[in-house]
This record gives sequence, C-alpha cells and structure tokens, in this order.
Amino acid sequence: MKPIFIAGPCVIETQDILDEVAQELVRINKKFGINIIFKSSFDKANRTSINSYRGPGLDKGLTMLNDIKQKYGLNILTDIHESFQAKPAGEIVDVLQIPAFLCRQTDLLVSAAQTGKIVNIKKAQFLSGEDMQYPVQKVRESGNDNVWLTERGNVYGYNNLAVDFRNIADMKKYSDVVIMDCTHSVQRPGAAGGKTGGNREFVPAMALAAKAFGANGYFFEVHPDPEKALSDGPNMLYLKDLETVIKSLL
Repeated sequence: MKPIFIAGPCVIETQDILDEVAQELVRINKKFGINIIFKSSFDKANRTSINSYRGPGLDKGLTMLNDIKQKYGLNILTDIHESFQAKPAGEIVDVLQIPAFLCRQTDLLVSAAQTGKIVNIKKAQFLSGEDMQYPVQKVRESGNDNVWLTERGNVYGYNNLAVDFRNIADMKKYSDVVIMDCTHSVQRPGAAGGKTGGNREFVPAMALAAKAFGANGYFFEVHPDPEKALSDGPNMLYLKDLETVIKSLL
C-alpha cells in the first residue's frame, strides 16, 4: 500500500495560488502513480492575533475548493471549526479535518462523522497518542468507521513543540491510518511577534523519522513563496521542494 500524502497551502489566499499548487500536485501524482490529497483551509479560526488573515470564509472558500476538485480531479481536505460547517463542507470535500485544539469537541466530531466522509483528527498538543482512542470512539459510535489520526507534536515549554514519535505507534492501535503532520510539527507557536514561527528545514527529517515509526501518511503545507504566505509561512515547504520530499518517502 502506497502512503497517503496531503499537501496544499495553509489557508486559501487566491485562486491563482490554488491553481499553481494543484497543477504541481497533478504532475507529481502522474510521475509517481500516487494520489496526493489537496489541502487548504477556508478559515483559520485559531490564529495567534485577531488581526491575522483568516481566509475567505465558508461559502467562498468551499466554492474555490470545489473549483479545484472539478478542474484537476483532486481529492480535497479542509478543516472545520464549528458543527454547522460539517454538512456544507462534506458535500464538497473528501476528508474533513478536525483541528488539534478541537479534537475533544464532541458535537464537532459527531457532525463530521454524520457526513459519512473520512474524518482526520489531529492529536491535540496537550494529549498523548493513547488519549486519541476517545475521539476515535466518538466518530465510530456516531456511525462512521472512516477515521484517520494525525500526529503534530506536543507543547514543550514556551513557544516550542516537541514530537514524541512513539505517539504514532500508540495511535495505530486505534486507526489504520496514522499521518505525520510534517510542517505543523516544526512550528514555534506565537514565537514571531504575534504570529507563529517555524523551522521548515527540519520538515524532510520529520517525515523520515515518522516513516521509521510506522506512519503511513504525510501532511505537508506547501506554498509557491512561503516567505509571502498569509499564514504559517515559516514552517511551510516551498512548493518546488515537495517532489524531492515525497520521493524520499517512496
């Protein structure tokens, strides 16, 4: 079984950026015979500052994601932050993602489960891998067995994260698909003057370490020019580097 890959810009900025990323994903898919899932968020509800860019919102954002799906034939993943967003998002996307800070929110998990779509739950920065059995249980007992889990590091001291790769093995007890979020795991939360900092140079090593611990999926936020990105620029990969990283994991 080939690994699962998820890639795309952190937040929807412009249609041109979505198109540029989608075209590159299609090219890589064709070259390696894989199926990268396109990821972008219509709203970033957990930005550090109230003045930070959040995205185009639910209606416009879903329209833009549906445009990518129709034009390029890519599967789509996006985040939801509130229960009412699950149904409209589920009508367009293939995977609904539950943000790490919200992975214990019962109503959000249940509403995502009821769409019948794959539910990818990110492990909270304050939980262990073992703790993730309970969010999985909430989705499954709501009638949906299509649950993925994603490791994205744990809070460590001030403005930093640490990854305990043993969480991957622990979470595989509860889901057949455990994904490594290779870009958010190199974040330095709130460490850039009201924004999140990061160290993208460690992303390829994070991916390879996760592979050694049994991960079977990899999540990369990518952007044509991360230095100008409106969210998570310091930890996003340059789009031009994605192929090399994927090749190392195949």
